[in-house]
Amino acid sequence: MKIATVGVHVLDTHVIGIESIPAGSDGQLVETIRMSPAGTAGGTAVVLSRLGAEVASYGAVGADPIATTLLALLEGEGVDVSGLVTKPDQQTSSSVIPVRPNGDRPAWHCIGANGAFTLDDLDLSLLDGCTHVHLGGPEFLGGEAAGKLLAHARSIGATTSLDILAPGDPDMLAWIADALPQTDYLLPNDEQVLGFTGAASLEDGCRALVEAGAGCVAATAGSRGAVVVARGNGDVVETLEVPAYEIEVVDTTGCGDAFSAGFLRGLSLGGGLRSAADLGCATAAQVAQGLGTDAGSYTLASVQQFMTTTPTRG
Repeated sequence: MKIATVGVHVLDTHVIGIESIPAGSDGQLVETIRMSPAGTAGGTAVVLSRLGAEVASYGAVGADPIATTLLALLEGEGVDVSGLVTKPDQQTSSSVIPVRPNGDRPAWHCIGANGAFTLDDLDLSLLDGCTHVHLGGPEFLGGEAAGKLLAHARSIGATTSLDILAPGDPDMLAWIADALPQTDYLLPNDEQVLGFTGAASLEDGCRALVEAGAGCVAATAGSRGAVVVARGNGDVVETLEVPAYEIEVVDTTGCGDAFSAGFLRGLSLGGGLRSAADLGCATAAQVAQGLGTDAGSYTLASVQQFMTTTPTRG
C-alpha cells in the first residue's frame, strides 16, 4: 500500500491530570506532558506507517520550532515529509489538550499553516504511483478544490478517502459537497454524521451521506464501535456494525485517525468492509490506551494478535 495523506498536520501537546485551571498565576503539578504528531492527515499517516504502509504526507507547516518537532516525529515514524511545504508567515498548527481524570479532553487549538495550504502547494504529479489518496480536512481547501484533488487521484487509479476535521454542521457539509462524489470512503464520527444530516440515527445519517455521493461511509461511534454503510451501482447494498474492543481507556485523542488508518489498511490487505472496520476498531484501541497516535509500539502483527485475544463490547 502506497498512500498519500494530504491536509491537516498538527503537533498535539497532551497534559494528563488536569482537574482545573489554577487561579491567577498559580501553578499545578500534572502526571504527564507529551507531544505527538496529529491531525486528520498527520495522525493517520503515523498509524498507517506503523501498520506497514508506505506513506508520504502533503500539507503545510510554519518556519518555527513546532515544525521542527512535528517533522522529526513524523520522520521518526517512517513518514516521507518532503511534500510538506513551509509557510514562513504562518505558525505550525498546534493543539494543547488537557485531559481530565474522567477522560474529558477539551482543547486549545491554533489553525496556523493548515489554513494557508492550497492545491497550488501540491504538485499533483507527486501522487503518481499511489494506490490511495487520503484527504484529511477538506474544509480548508473547500469542496471544489477537494473534489479536484480526489478526481485526479481516481484518474491515476488511486482509491480515495476523506476525513473531516470540523464538527458536524449542515453548512459545512454543503461547503465540501463537491468532494463527496469523488470519495470512495468517507470516515466521519457519529457526532459529525448526525450534525451534517440531522438524521435520527447513525445508520440513517450514514445512508444520507451515501445518497449525497460518498461510495461508503465508515463512521466511528466511540464505545459502540463503528457503523459502515456502502453502496453499489447507486443503491445501498450493505449496512453493518462492528463493536469496539474492551480496553481501559487513557485518552481518546487521535482514535478517529487511528480507525481511519486501520480501516484503509484493512481494505488494502484484501479484506471486506467488516474485516477493515474490525482492524480499524482494533487500531483505535491501541491509541486509546496511551497518549497520542504514536503511543506504545504497535504494529500490524501486534494489532492482529490483539484482535485474537481481546474481547469486544457486546
